[in-house]
Amino acid sequence: MKVFNPEHRDVVIDLINRAPFLTRVGVHVVELEQGVFKSRCEVTYDMLNSFGGIHGGAYAAIMDSACYYCAYADVPENKGFITIDLQTNYLRSARVGDVVNCESHVIKLGGTIILTEAICTDDEGRLLAQATSKLYASDPIQPISAAMDLLSPGKTMPPKYIEIDD
Repeated sequence: MKVFNPEHRDVVIDLINRAPFLTRVGVHVVELEQGVFKSRCEVTYDMLNSFGGIHGGAYAAIMDSACYYCAYADVPENKGFITIDLQTNYLRSARVGDVVNCESHVIKLGGTIILTEAICTDDEGRLLAQATSKLYASDPIQPISAAMDLLSPGKTMPPKYIEIDD
């Protein structure tokens, strides 16, 4: 039986934690497994709107990335995907110093269309924002090897899946 390779997962988590935009936003991976992704970040001054609350675009960026990566472990090796749409609901503001926890999961994994959901909460468990996303999967679109080439040139990734005995 094929399972998601923990060594591969660790390399992907490292890549995500060094991705230029996510680093700028302050997103840090908490968990990446088949069908689920968890991250957290602390709200900084740079993420605020004109009124002192977190900008909706910051929430959208956090949830868009979470929706992408929750599907990652379930797609075939070397298949990439992109966001078709992201439908967001902003339910509560966060302020500087607050922590935004984001958890996402796969709703439906199709061959070319993947439906995912992300939920952002604060440390007290209050709902901050929610999104659903449709992703388009295809071999030539944004494979993880492109991230590896950008962030760790010359290095190779362990295989995405390994065989284990039942």
